[in-house]
Amino acid sequence: MVRRRQALTVAALVISAAALSACSGSFVGPSITTTAPGEFSEQIPVTLSKPDGPGPFPAVVIVHDCSGLGPRSSGAPDRWARELLGRGYVVLIPDSFTTRGFADGVCTVTSTRGIDVSPERRARDAYAALAHLRTLPYVDGSRVGLMGGSHGGSTTLASMIAPERDGEPLALDKRAGFAAAVALYPRCATRQGALRGDASGVYRPVAPLLILTGEKDDWTPAEPCRKLAEAAQRAGYPVTIKIYPGAHHSFDSHNPVRYVEARNNPSSPTGRGATTGGDPGAWADSIREVVAFFGRHLK
Repeated sequence: MVRRRQALTVAALVISAAALSACSGSFVGPSITTTAPGEFSEQIPVTLSKPDGPGPFPAVVIVHDCSGLGPRSSGAPDRWARELLGRGYVVLIPDSFTTRGFADGVCTVTSTRGIDVSPERRARDAYAALAHLRTLPYVDGSRVGLMGGSHGGSTTLASMIAPERDGEPLALDKRAGFAAAVALYPRCATRQGALRGDASGVYRPVAPLLILTGEKDDWTPAEPCRKLAEAAQRAGYPVTIKIYPGAHHSFDSHNPVRYVEARNNPSSPTGRGATTGGDPGAWADSIREVVAFFGRHLK
């Protein structure tokens, strides 16, 4: 087992709802600059962790799930950060929700009141995090990966879709972007059907992509992801998938399996209700898979 290195961690400031400015989303603390679709700039909080030593180290951007990074967070980003930090990776976790008015996440929010926190919007946060990492002297900017679970997994898929034209959003960023990505139990289908990729409808990533998901996931079902990966593989694109038998959504959680009626769920006939819970076997194997995958592509 790899010995954990002593970490230098810069924690993102936890902001109470009262401290937020409804107009400006202002805050105080470690942050990065990202852009909105209208190309105006905004600041979002981040958590940055690094191993001991001068580097340069490989790095991973972790994009959080729908529970965000506030008091109701699933804790999954921090658990993965500890695993990767202990293996010699710098880890940067951007907070896409707090300064946009959703410190408690969006898992049960019926409306985001016109504020876009979709995976496509959050892809801009992912690339802003990548750009920030490349300014740090202890990071090897050519060896940066991306990963996320659930809403963060969908954000990972959105971030890694190869552009068809230079005029597309983030086209230039993507072509010189992440070296590899891991999507944990992402949503691989939209309300309109399969997640689209190139002109033929096949998902084409800009770099190798690994999808890990659970067989019993009733929130972001595995079957669309299996179809997405198999179609990509037939077209020669570097997408691999592993489906864990008997595992539910958030198999990397320490919490017991439970069904919560209030959760937003496009996969449910009622639009509500989803099951989550940890699976120790899947969690242990997913660590091995992620470490091996990033080891091949980032080390």
